[in-house]
Amino acid sequence: MNILFLTLVEINSVDDRGIYQDLLRKFRNEGHDVTIVTPVERRKAISTNFSNREGVSILQVKTLNIQKTNIIEKGIGTLAIEYQYLLAIKKYLVDKKVDLVLYSTPPITFAKVIEFIKRRDQAKSYLLLKDIFPQNAVDMKMIKKGGFLHRQFLKKEKKLYEISDTIGCMSQANVDFVLKHNPEINKLKVEINPNTIEPVAFNYSDDQKKSIRRKYKIPTEKKIFVYGGNLGKPQGLDFLLETIQETRLEDVFFLIVGDGTEFPRIQKWFNDVNPENAKLLQRLPKEDYDRLLASCDVGLIFLDVSFSIPNFPSRLLSYLEMKMPVIASTDVNTDIGDIIETAHCGYKVISGNQNQMQSKIELLLGDNLETLGENAEKLLLDNYLVDRSYNLIIEKN
Repeated sequence: MNILFLTLVEINSVDDRGIYQDLLRKFRNEGHDVTIVTPVERRKAISTNFSNREGVSILQVKTLNIQKTNIIEKGIGTLAIEYQYLLAIKKYLVDKKVDLVLYSTPPITFAKVIEFIKRRDQAKSYLLLKDIFPQNAVDMKMIKKGGFLHRQFLKKEKKLYEISDTIGCMSQANVDFVLKHNPEINKLKVEINPNTIEPVAFNYSDDQKKSIRRKYKIPTEKKIFVYGGNLGKPQGLDFLLETIQETRLEDVFFLIVGDGTEFPRIQKWFNDVNPENAKLLQRLPKEDYDRLLASCDVGLIFLDVSFSIPNFPSRLLSYLEMKMPVIASTDVNTDIGDIIETAHCGYKVISGNQNQMQSKIELLLGDNLETLGENAEKLLLDNYLVDRSYNLIIEKN
C-alpha cells in the first residue's frame, strides 16, 4: 500500500526510536510505500522540501513555531498548518496515489487535507487518537468551555471523527469516552489501538548501572524513582515536587529528566529548595536518556488531577521496556493505573493524595522489584508491541 502519514511530530528519520517512527518503520519493512508529512518550524529557517531517506519519503513543511512557543503563535500555527500541508501535498505529491492516510491527534485540524486525499485517491483513513482535544484544553483552563474557540474546535473535532474510517484509541477508557461524548459515531469504527513500540533490550549489569549513575552524580546505593518526559502543565508537576519534599525515606532518590514549558519553574524550585533527595536534568539525547533510564529502579507517571479525559502517556512504554515497576499518579478517569495494577507491575495513586503516594512508595520498597520488573516486561510484550498496531491497521484496509 501507499501510506501517507500526517503528523505534528518532527520526524527526520524513520530509523529513530518513537511510537510513530517504530510504526512507520514496520510499514516500510513490510514492503509498503511510506510518505511522511512533518513540520519544520520557522525558527529552523528551512524551506518546505521533499526527500527520500532510509526507504521512506519525507515532506517537510515549513510552519510557524508550534512547540515550546507562546499560546498565540501556537494557536495560529496549529490553525494554519492545515492549509500549509494541503499546499505542500498538492505541489510535491501530485503524482502519488495514496491508499491509506494515517494521522494522529494532535492536531484536530487536518480535516481538509484528509478529505482532499480521500476524494482524490479514494483512500481509506485511520485516526490514531492520542489526544482528546479540545476537552483537554478546557480541563487545563487554556480555553473556556462553551466559548468561541471551544465551539470552533468542537466542530473540527467532530468533523475529524466523521471523516475517519477507523478511530484507534489508546485504551478502553478512551473508547468509552469518545463514544459517550460523540453518540453519532458508529461504534464499529472505534477500536483499541494503543501506543506501541519495537523494544530494545537494555541488559546492563549492576556495575554498568552504577557507572552510568556516577556519570550523572546520582546515588549508586539508593532506589532511583525517575520521571522522564515532558514537563508541562498537563503533568500536574506540583504534586511531583510535593512528593519529593514529603518523602523522608533514606533509600529513595528522585530523578527528573525532561524539558517543557514548566522546566524553568521546576529549575527555580530546585535552586530555591535544593532538595538532597532529588536531581533535575534537562532533556538528554535519546540514546543517553535510555541508558540513564535503564540504570533506575522505578518509573513515575504524573497527570494533572483536573483531567476529565483518559490520558495514556506513552512514557509508560519506556518504563516497561526497561523492566521497571511504575507508580502512576493520575486523575480518576484514566485507566492507566488500573492496567498497571492488574498486571502486578506497580501502583496507581490519585494525584494530590500524598498519604496514598507515600504508602505506595513504601509498598514498592518492600516488594521484589525484579519480579515486578518481569511483570512490566510481560505487560509490554503482551499488549504494546508495534506488530499489534500494524496488524490492526492492515486488517481495516
